[in-house]
Amino acid sequence: MIKGIGIDIIEINRIAKAIDKSPRFIERIFTENEISILNKNNMKPASVAGFFAAKEAVVKALGTGLRDMKWKDIEILKDELGKPLVLLHNNALKTAYSRNINTILITISHSKENAVAHATALGKNGDL
Repeated sequence: MIKGIGIDIIEINRIAKAIDKSPRFIERIFTENEISILNKNNMKPASVAGFFAAKEAVVKALGTGLRDMKWKDIEILKDELGKPLVLLHNNALKTAYSRNINTILITISHSKENAVAHATALGKNGDL
């Protein structure tokens, strides 16, 4: 059962400026695991923007926005084939649990200028 959907689009140039303006931007938004993945891709602004858009799409799919959560409560990882996946922690996990959400599917894409992500929050079979 679909419990929520979220989409986000962001200008890659905007993320590149945020990185240049504040080196702490990366550390404030992303977990160590995410930073490791982004470093493997040479911290390309398009990849960083994609991960950022994914986090935004997840909070929209949860239906709450970022209230009572931290950016690091939502972790975007990749499986062995490179498919993005979502791991929730702390208040994001509590929010998902309270809304009977047990899985969030995510997809990320980007063009030359924008990164976009779409998240689908799923409940258990039979959940309304």
